[in-house]
Formats: sequence, structure tokens, C-alpha cells
Amino acid sequence: MEDRGWKITILLIALFVLGCSQRKETAEEIRIGVYASLTGTTATFGQSTQKGVEMAVAETNSSGGVLGKQLRVFIEDDQGKPEEAQTVVTRLINRDRVIAVIGETASSRSLAAAPICQQSGIPMVTPSSTNPKVTQVGDFIFRVCFIDSFQGAVMAKFAAKTLHASRVAILRDIKNEYSVGLADVFIEHFRTFGGSIAGDVSYSEGDTDFSAQLTALKSSNPEAIFLPGYYTEVGLIAIQARKLGIPVPLFGGDGWESPKLVEIGGTALNGCYYSNHYSRDDPAPEIRNFVKGYSARYNEAPDAVGALSYDAAKILINAIRKAGSAQPSAIRNELAQTKEFAGVTGSITIDSNRNAVKPAVVLRVQDGKLQYVETVVP
Repeated sequence: MEDRGWKITILLIALFVLGCSQRKETAEEIRIGVYASLTGTTATFGQSTQKGVEMAVAETNSSGGVLGKQLRVFIEDDQGKPEEAQTVVTRLINRDRVIAVIGETASSRSLAAAPICQQSGIPMVTPSSTNPKVTQVGDFIFRVCFIDSFQGAVMAKFAAKTLHASRVAILRDIKNEYSVGLADVFIEHFRTFGGSIAGDVSYSEGDTDFSAQLTALKSSNPEAIFLPGYYTEVGLIAIQARKLGIPVPLFGGDGWESPKLVEIGGTALNGCYYSNHYSRDDPAPEIRNFVKGYSARYNEAPDAVGALSYDAAKILINAIRKAGSAQPSAIRNELAQTKEFAGVTGSITIDSNRNAVKPAVVLRVQDGKLQYVETVVP
């Protein structure tokens, strides 16, 4: 019995020492959480998010970190599911004790997780959720991308003035807030240019057969089809549209942005367009340097999600530095004060609604490559 007691005492001492060392380690680092779709139908979004954030953090840590501490990233895969986004963000906050969260790309997942961050008093910065409702969740929720009220207006003007289309059909993803909201904004603005909607039909993320919807739209004789969905379905829709003899341009929003887009859609996407957050062919020195560094690090060119995630991390790091504290409320206050931050996706100012005021670009898909068309400022 006496020997057993000594063993228990030694075990308790060991656990105490371990606990102290863990707390000491935590005190010497600043923890940032990331939630993203590392798997699922939008997996490239999550993978680019992870790369952009990790690159920004690595650069910061190699320069001495922030407030004399190293940054540590905790990343969780939400599998592209809103309910899983809630679960992993709760885990990041309660288990990993992160002081801020970066994510998500898809608006539906951001809307699922944002209330948890808001209620916990943890700042959340979404790289690319463009639905206006996201930041309306509360004063701890921010974004570094433009919003759909701007993106929809950009593409409505593009359809009317550049494509010279007066009759446009809509094919939206009914399961995603992003797609539904962007379609509604586009319709509102397109009508102000005298345009009419030839048809408005829907599909659900994960669908693979779009023949019924496309056949219905073909009969309405549109001059173009607005397709505000995500890249997996967009590529399939382009192939099926061409097989059905629909020759008109397809055009959409930043949900098209992925290397997988042209892998899936191929030449069926020739002459199609989408709005985006930056062009990696931009000659600006800061963009050239970012593209060079990202390409060397990951052996691939950065897409817009990678660039936005890099900017999201940099803006968060800047807020921590300016706050002089790792307290979430202090970081939130500094995020709200962000003005003319020189990001790789443009100069970023956070407005009173915690949205980024910044330009958009329009890209053309041709023979597997993206061609810059024009820039539209707010």
C-alpha cells in the first residue's frame, strides 16, 4: 500500500509539472484557428485557405512573430458542411483556446459558424464569403472580400455593357446562400440597365445532371446565362450546355475560382467569364512578389482564395500587433479600424459594417487559361 501511494504521488507531481509546462507553452504562443473545406466538393477552397494562412504566419514567425510570441495555427476540416462548421469552430474556441478564427470561404458555412464566434467574443475574419448576411451576424465578424451587392452589380453592368446582352437566364444553386443572394442582386441591377430575365431555374450542390434545367433555359433563347455557383457544378454545367447546343456565354462570380474549374469544364468554358478578387497576372510589385513566394512554397500558382486568405491572416496579425494584446476584444477593435491596408488583393478598408471596400476584376476563360478583362472599382 505504501509503495502504491508513492507511485500515485509521483504521478500527480508529473501531471502537475506537465500542466505547468503546457500553460507556459501556451503563454508563449498566440493561437489562431482556421476552419475550411479541406475535403468535399469545394475542397480546393479549403486547401487554398490553409496555404494562404500558413504562408502569412510563416513569414511573420520568421520575422520574430507578434508581441514577442510565435503564431500557431490550428486548422479544422468542416468537410464543406454547415453543421460541421459549427462543430469545428466550437472545438477551436473551447478546446484549442484560439484568440481569433479565419474562415470560411462559402457563405453558408460562415453563416453557420459566425454566431458561435460572436457569442464567444472571438473575432472571425472570412477571406471570401461574399453574402452580405455574414457580417450582419455581429460586431466580431469581418471579411476581406467585396460583397455580393457589389459583385452582382459588377456582373450586371458587364452583361449589359460588355456582352451587350439584353436577355439573360439564371441558373442558381438553391442550397447555397452565396448563389441565391448573388443571383437576386444580379437580377435587380440587370433590370436597371433595361435587361430582362429569360428564365430562372435552380439545382442543388452535388447534382451532376443538369439537362432538365438547361433544356428549359435553351427554349427561352437567352443571350447569356448567369451561373453564380461553385466550380464543380459550373464545369459540369458548361459541358452539358455545349452538348445540348447552347452556344451563349456562361458567366458567374468568384465561386468559379479554382484550378479544378478548367480541369472539369475544359474547352466548354471557352468564352465564359467570372468576377474575381484579383488577377495573378497583375504587374504590381506586391502581387508579383506574392505569386513568386506562393509558387515557390507550394509549387503552384495562387488562386484568389489563397490570396484572400493570405490577406485575411495579414490583417488579423496587423490588428494583434496594433492592439498590443492577444485579447480578442482588443483585436476586434483594431480590425474595425483597418484603413487602406496594402493587401495582395488590393487596398483594403473595413467599413462600419465590417465589410471590405475594394475593387473587383473580370476574367475570361480561354483554352484553359484566365485572361484579364477589366477592373471595376466600388
